Amino acid sequence: MEHTTQHDIPTARMWRLYAIGWIVYLCILFFAVQVDDLRHGHFNWRNSGDILWSWPQAFVLALVWPLSGWIERRRLAVPLLFLVHLLSAAIYGIGSYWLLSTMLDTARPLSWYIWPVLYSMMTYVVIAAIFQTVRMGHARQRQAIAIQQAHTLLVASELNALRNKLNPHFLFNTLHSIIALTRRNPEAAETALFQFSDMLRYVLDTEKSGSDRVTLEDELRFVRDYLELESLRLGPRLKIEWEIDADAAGLPLPALSLQPLVENSIKHAFNPHSRPGLLRIRTRVDEAARLLTMSVGDDGPGADLAAVRQSNGLGIRTVERRLQLEYGPAGALRIETAPGSGFMVTMSIPLEAA
Repeated sequence: MEHTTQHDIPTARMWRLYAIGWIVYLCILFFAVQVDDLRHGHFNWRNSGDILWSWPQAFVLALVWPLSGWIERRRLAVPLLFLVHLLSAAIYGIGSYWLLSTMLDTARPLSWYIWPVLYSMMTYVVIAAIFQTVRMGHARQRQAIAIQQAHTLLVASELNALRNKLNPHFLFNTLHSIIALTRRNPEAAETALFQFSDMLRYVLDTEKSGSDRVTLEDELRFVRDYLELESLRLGPRLKIEWEIDADAAGLPLPALSLQPLVENSIKHAFNPHSRPGLLRIRTRVDEAARLLTMSVGDDGPGADLAAVRQSNGLGIRTVERRLQLEYGPAGALRIETAPGSGFMVTMSIPLEAA
């Protein structure tokens, strides 16, 4: 069995094809020189025997492969590449017939050798072109793999950077809420600190695992812990409506992708106001569209959509960018809002990737 890495050229397969090509070529020559004899009803073994003299050419021309490798390693310019092969073709064409005439001790006019030598040079050019094409094709393949690997590393680096942005953002906002609670209700603040420690454990566990994916059930548990903490501060002002699709519980999604959307509603729809508000959290598996859809909405004051898009807010923009990097155009984040009409963010993830 041939063992190759993505950086190796599968030479065993290439040499098999090379040998098969020569066998087919010699078979064609073998019958071509017999056409006239076969038309007259007999077979001339002597003519066919002469074809066997072409077989050593296959071994000699195989040396063009290491020559093409040397050219590739030296990164010769195209004109120099052509010059090397032209000189090699001339040496091969002249040398092969000089050797043949010497071995057979034949004396022919010099003009007799012109066409055979040109034919041999053309054979060399065909073989050299095939070998150079194989090496260039593999070089392009290596380059494409390197570009793909660089792109993957770039995406991973950006995802890590976005995730690292979210963590301090979450920590700062949550601690700010606990500090505010400490001034009004120290006992509730103590409970909030225990709640906060559980949330930190979730964040640290996802960091330790090295995987950015958690199940929707885990992310929702984290969101519930966060909302319980906020409930201690907001009291009856925070009303929550859950509409959870149980079939979606085990589906994976990026960690800390739903919580920033909830945090955004708390920040803009509840914190600035003393009136009660309703927060809606929905998850749904859309089998027809093959999507996991999650939405977070509130009945707060809403906002102008263009202004939201131009704002410097970190949460929604970061989640949207993570979706783009993780799922490409298949991942989507849609904002529905208008002044006085509440605010809703809907996030969709393809089921195949989820």
